[in-house]
Amino acid sequence: MKLIVGLGNPGDKYNNNRSNIGFKILDVLANNTGIEIKTKKKKSIIGRGDFEGSEVVLLKPQTFSDLSGESVLYIASFLKIQVQDIVVIQEDATLPLGAIVVQKGGDSQSHPGIESVAKALRSVNFIRIRIGIQNKKYNAKKREEFLRDDFEPLENLSLIQIINDAEAAIRSISLGDIEEVIEKYRLGAV
Repeated sequence: MKLIVGLGNPGDKYNNNRSNIGFKILDVLANNTGIEIKTKKKKSIIGRGDFEGSEVVLLKPQTFSDLSGESVLYIASFLKIQVQDIVVIQEDATLPLGAIVVQKGGDSQSHPGIESVAKALRSVNFIRIRIGIQNKKYNAKKREEFLRDDFEPLENLSLIQIINDAEAAIRSISLGDIEEVIEKYRLGAV
């Protein structure tokens, strides 16, 4: 069983924020697999179902992105999911819009939500899918302010392809050797 976590912030006012790309990807994945994310559990909303022939749990923490560790730890412990079977989808303002990088472990300090998950699990050995959200305005704004911005209208057109690419990465993780997937989705590989 895999636990796939989309980082984001709960509430309608955050729906199209850059920081909510993890929620957006999880919603499309749920829709495409027929999994309903509606069961409320300990500061989380989850859905369970079949994905590529294996059982999967989709998790949207309701603690706000930067405090996601509590939700991830509770659900992983409750369902006895190992750290290496946890996949976290995060926004990454250091990557250009649409870039996708898959990695296992790594520096948790670069993202407060990832740091929260790593601290709660006492490990960085989960899989991360980093989704690039950067545009020209990134350097002119503080990181937190930039992440609260909604995607611009032209960027919204790109989101369909970005979400499809992210779903393909998740499928690759479910079906393939993680080292091959990491090599395929490393920065500059595509």
